Amino acid sequence: MIAKKHEKYWQRGRDFLQVQYPLIAGAMTWISSAELVEAVGAAGAFGVLAAGNMPADILEQEVKALQKGGCHFAVNLITIAPNYLTHLKKLADWGVPYIVFAGSFPRQEEVKTAKESGAKVLCFASNDSIAERMIAYGADALILEGSEAGGHIGHVSTIVLIQQVLFNYPQLPVFVAGGIATGKMIAHLLLMGAAGVQMGTIFAMAEESPAHPKFKERFCRARAREAFATPQYSSELPVVAVRALKNKGSEEFGRLQLELIQKLGRKEINRVQAQFEVEKYWVGALRRAVQEGDVENGSLMAGQSVGLICDTKPVREIVTTLIRDAEATFNDLGL
Repeated sequence: MIAKKHEKYWQRGRDFLQVQYPLIAGAMTWISSAELVEAVGAAGAFGVLAAGNMPADILEQEVKALQKGGCHFAVNLITIAPNYLTHLKKLADWGVPYIVFAGSFPRQEEVKTAKESGAKVLCFASNDSIAERMIAYGADALILEGSEAGGHIGHVSTIVLIQQVLFNYPQLPVFVAGGIATGKMIAHLLLMGAAGVQMGTIFAMAEESPAHPKFKERFCRARAREAFATPQYSSELPVVAVRALKNKGSEEFGRLQLELIQKLGRKEINRVQAQFEVEKYWVGALRRAVQEGDVENGSLMAGQSVGLICDTKPVREIVTTLIRDAEATFNDLGL
């Protein structure tokens, strides 16, 4: 579907990911299963398995299934998950081809462990100083995820990150994420120098996504402004902002923060324990929404691109439409 005259815009990302289309289906806990990753790979794009805090034996089953299938894929590691270091060692032992560090930022020795296993390493960069640090640590590619994205996010928008990082670090592939849901936007990002893009919300809506029908139905009705970022109430309890659709679950998270801050003040718990309770809340709330369809009390993590997505489609149709519209945009521009 990519015209020969346009291959130069797609080639860097294709070469790095070893896929037909440099579209990354970003990892989403409880959603990015081996089945969804396989569907993305079969459509010519690049899927990422969400390790979350899976037991190691379950993660091994998922990884082995993907390796048996033969598609190119990555595994996303959450650096703040209790099983993180176990996951990293296991992935290195299993020879996973690509590793994505997420949640927070990896230490240099952790990047080294991944690279010494033969894996290509992708790191998130939420500002220019972090981009410099990840490059110094040995990252093979960067993912710029703006605050428009869903789930745990940074504070800088995609449009600013493009200017801060994409324009200034041409030495390695840079994939842009946050608020992307159309082929036209993909085409313009490639013209700006992106190696490709990462999208999450649009793939959460795919027919092959294991998300509950009520979860997908709520996304279909959502407007962009409904996907809001949770606030931090006190520096005593540093929390990573989470973008999700507002509901009773997000209000409950606000109450949880206030309760934990009070406990910290009374020295009933320490900061590490408080932050563990925060992450425990999000994991459970997200599971209730995705697996049980509890769209009132669960966590509906979504990017602002949710306002651009109005239906569910097979993964192959999603990818085909994105590529077709990107190619049409290049033609419209006379390229």
